Amino acid sequence: MTKTRHILTSVVMVPLAGLMAVPFYYIVVNTFKTQEETANAPLALPEHWVFDNYTNVFQNTGIFQSFLNTVYVTAVSIFLMLAIGSLASFGRITGRSRVSKAIGGILVAAFVIPGQATLIPLYRMLVGVHLVDSLNGLIVIYACGSIFCYYLILGYMRTIPAELLEAARIDGAGPFRIYRTIVLPLIRPILVTVGVFQTMWVWNDFITPNVFISSEDQQTLVLQVYSAVGQFTTDWPSFMTLTVIVLIPMVIFFIFMQRHIVSGLVNGSVKG
Repeated sequence: MTKTRHILTSVVMVPLAGLMAVPFYYIVVNTFKTQEETANAPLALPEHWVFDNYTNVFQNTGIFQSFLNTVYVTAVSIFLMLAIGSLASFGRITGRSRVSKAIGGILVAAFVIPGQATLIPLYRMLVGVHLVDSLNGLIVIYACGSIFCYYLILGYMRTIPAELLEAARIDGAGPFRIYRTIVLPLIRPILVTVGVFQTMWVWNDFITPNVFISSEDQQTLVLQVYSAVGQFTTDWPSFMTLTVIVLIPMVIFFIFMQRHIVSGLVNGSVKG
C-alpha cells in the first residue's frame, strides 16, 4: 500500500514540478540570448550563448547599491516585525485586562484591511514626517507586518504551559526576563518560520517601493528589474537577467531554510 502511494505521489508531483519549472526555465534561458532571438524563439535554447547580458547589467545599472538597499530594508524590517510581534503576543497571553483584549480586536480589524487600500493615507502620513523616498520609510511601512507575525506567534505561544511562566514569576523573574530566557527559546521554531515568510515578502515586494521610492540611489532590487521596462519597448534579456539576479538569493535562502519552515509548522501543530 505504501509503495502504491509513493508511486501515485510521484505520478502527480513530477508533472506538477515540471510545470512549475517552465517559467524558471523560460527566464534563465533567455538571459543568454539577444533581444531578437528572445522575441523569435523564447523557449528554445540559445543558438549562440551570450553572456554579455550579465556583464551589462552589473556595469550599467546600480545593482550593487540596490542589493545593499534591499538587504538593509529586509534585515531591519524582519527584526522589527519579529520583535514587535513576539512582544505583543507575550503581552497578550500574560495580560488579561480589557485593554489587551480591545487592542487584540483592533489588530483583527487592521489585519483584514488590504494594504493597497491604505497606500494613500500612508503616503500622506510619511510626507508629514519626511520619510517618503527613504529606506527608513519603507522599514516603517513593513514594520506594520508585525500584525501577521503577531497572530502566528500568538497561536504558537499559547501552547507554552502557563505553569512554566507562573513558576518563573514565583522565583522572582520579571516579565522581560521571562520573555528573554523562557519564552524566546521555546518559540524559536515559529520565529524562524515567520521570519522566512516575511523575508520573501519584503525582498520581492514591488508595490510599496514603487509608490514610496523615486530616487535611483534608494531603489530596491525589484525596482531595478522594473527599470528594464520602457514606455514603448522592453529590453527582455536585461529584464530576465535582472529577474534571475533578484531570484537567486531568495532561492538559496529558501533551500537552506525550508527544513526550519516545516519543523516550525509541525511543532506548532502538535504541541498542547
